[in-house]
Amino acid sequence: MLKALYDYGIRNHLTVPPGFIRKPIRAYICLSQSGSFLGIEVCGKEETQVCPDIGSMANSPDKCNPLAEKASIILADTGKKPDYFRKLLREGATAAAVLRTCLNALETPETFGDIQREAGLRKIKDADRISFQVDGCPVVADKSVRSWWEAYRKCFQAEGNAPRFPCLITGQPTVPLATLPVVNGLQVVGGHSRGEALFCFDKAAFQSYGLKQSANAPVSEEAFAVVKEAMNDLLAGSPAMYNREKTRNWNPAAPIYAGMKFLHWYDFSLSMEEDPIHQSFQGEDAVYEDAVYDDDDDCNEEEQPPTSERQEEKRGYRERQARRKADALVKSISSGTEPPELNGEYHIMLISGNNGRAMIRRYAHGSYQTLKRNLELWTEDLSLADNKGTGKIQSRKLFARLTRLIKDQKNTGQKLSDQMKRELAGVTPAIVMAIISGTPLPDTVAARALGYIRSRLLAAGEDDKKPILPDGIACQWLKVWLIRKRRMKNEEVNIMAEYDPNFPNAAYHCGAWLAVYACLQRAAMGNVNASLVQRFYASASQTPALAFGTLSKMGMVYLEMLRKDRKFGEVSNFEMRLGEVCAFFGSDPAHQLPATLNLEGQSYFALGYRQMCTRMIAEK
Repeated sequence: MLKALYDYGIRNHLTVPPGFIRKPIRAYICLSQSGSFLGIEVCGKEETQVCPDIGSMANSPDKCNPLAEKASIILADTGKKPDYFRKLLREGATAAAVLRTCLNALETPETFGDIQREAGLRKIKDADRISFQVDGCPVVADKSVRSWWEAYRKCFQAEGNAPRFPCLITGQPTVPLATLPVVNGLQVVGGHSRGEALFCFDKAAFQSYGLKQSANAPVSEEAFAVVKEAMNDLLAGSPAMYNREKTRNWNPAAPIYAGMKFLHWYDFSLSMEEDPIHQSFQGEDAVYEDAVYDDDDDCNEEEQPPTSERQEEKRGYRERQARRKADALVKSISSGTEPPELNGEYHIMLISGNNGRAMIRRYAHGSYQTLKRNLELWTEDLSLADNKGTGKIQSRKLFARLTRLIKDQKNTGQKLSDQMKRELAGVTPAIVMAIISGTPLPDTVAARALGYIRSRLLAAGEDDKKPILPDGIACQWLKVWLIRKRRMKNEEVNIMAEYDPNFPNAAYHCGAWLAVYACLQRAAMGNVNASLVQRFYASASQTPALAFGTLSKMGMVYLEMLRKDRKFGEVSNFEMRLGEVCAFFGSDPAHQLPATLNLEGQSYFALGYRQMCTRMIAEK
């Protein structure tokens, strides 16, 4: 894994010299070459600089980082850390004149007072990292400053006759780092604001052969600096990996699933549209924005009407995609060769933070072509008719899909992200690996999806004008779980996206049977306080042999009500539907009405119910 991260950093030119770290800068103290104070320039959120850094020593009470530090240190009158900051400026002033200018500004009472007052007016907070500019140039970018620091920082390295070990990353002999620089970007998944160590050996139980700290896993300072920058880029959404397109907004972000950040990268560069993981996990809309799709009612999974600007952007995106594919096809025809396929390996990582340590929950890698086939299979397995029955359910982000595996969030009173972290932290890595590798989903996925479906059906309001539908995304989970469960046993069963009257499963047709009765009740009685689905779905999906006797009698009553209202066309239509469904059942054991249904049977029941409902909606 470390070698893969190192290769990613080298390939994408993410190298940073040892002793330097890329840091965000909140503001600059602006000085002239003569030392006059010109003001404070507040920077935007994107302002970063490669700054000198002393690593974990900056956490000690009497040391700090040079040139770029918290405002509470640079603007303090006295203290161990402010004194150390000025000591570094004083020692660097002999090699870099700009550092003498900065030191004079801090040691001149009038100038220092002006800086403090201006910082207050600019609302610079104590925790904001600030630095200096001299004649408009950041001192951290000055070549003489960098040369001084590269030489000066060696005083912190007590190599002497220290033993050398092969670096785990490069294989070259090295004096290993005693403590590793921390990785930032995990605060939102349990990490510390100061960052997390990618690996550490600070406890005796982690140490072997008398080796101390990181000597148990030796890495060179130069190699780990590349690994750190690679991790920072991946945690930011892998912007260095993609071939950028100037005509499109650029806002990548590493997604968060159940309290873990999902990172992925390849051994080659590609466009975001060529990234199968991004397209499968984030969906087409993720190319434009980081929206989370969630349905507030059971029957409405379709998108809200998009704005004209969004429609134009998506139309332009599709046109560019079509033009790119057409150009590739024309070139392949003229040259007599097929368009080139991307080859290489993919890497995925699920990572979170815990008490200053980075916790790698799962890491995997494999062939890009195999990955692409598996994700195409995932898309194919998900295929299911939408609520209108006239198309397919649109692509959704994995985050939106995972929300169908938790308890109904309307009744929990807690944040959705916190609930997902608490309920799905254990199963999410297994789900991700099943999608990536094309293997079966855990059984808990089906159990949770069924629980979500039942809770939403029972909570449906009496003002619903359409048949009460099971949630489409939850049913997609059931469909994938059923297909892959059979596929693992070499018992391929093709579950269609729409209702299949010839499907060889009794539970499936029981669900369709209930759907016909539900539509029949709505046609005969309109809206009622407690619908047939709310009263009988739970019992019919678990003990159909007991429930359908009562349902048959109720169905006869509803048909008679339609006859009294002289709705003979609807009577004929429902009788045809009932006959079509009941034609499956017979004396053969495989066609008998089941007495009870297990988890698999209940999943088939939910699919049959939904697909018959969408079919009847489409045919109205």
